[in-house]
Amino acid sequence: MNKKIVLALMGWAFSLGMAHAEEVGSVDTVFKLFGPDHKIVVEAFDDPDVANVTCYLSRAKTGGIKGGLGLAEDTSDAAISCQQVGPITLSDKIKNGQQHGSVVFQKRTSLIFKRLQVVRFYDAKRNALVYLSYSDRVVEGSPKNALSAVPIIPWGEKRP
Repeated sequence: MNKKIVLALMGWAFSLGMAHAEEVGSVDTVFKLFGPDHKIVVEAFDDPDVANVTCYLSRAKTGGIKGGLGLAEDTSDAAISCQQVGPITLSDKIKNGQQHGSVVFQKRTSLIFKRLQVVRFYDAKRNALVYLSYSDRVVEGSPKNALSAVPIIPWGEKRP
């Protein structure tokens, strides 16, 4: 079987247990005469393993003819902000570090080889969840990244 097809199938199978994003909105950044405009898309997803944590992700989306057909490669530019939206209860797997560095979201940003990922870390010392977004490729990734932290406090209490 072709190596590209195997990698694509592995990525698809790996993404089955992860969160799926809902588009909140978008803004156009560059007008394209043919095909959709380049834009910044804002999406929301809930952490699949931690109830009541929602992350908002903004990312660049390439337009034009290639972008409209899904053949363009999006840039590695992205930002993330995660919020507590209700009471948080951590599973023992997360508390004990068994899910340290878990991929909670993944989005394809090119036809096959590039993807945007969000990884969750648990900082036990500070009792916080840390979400890191970054872009990677099979051969070469990008150092561009964004970070958001969610302090775990009893729901309804004021933050210090």
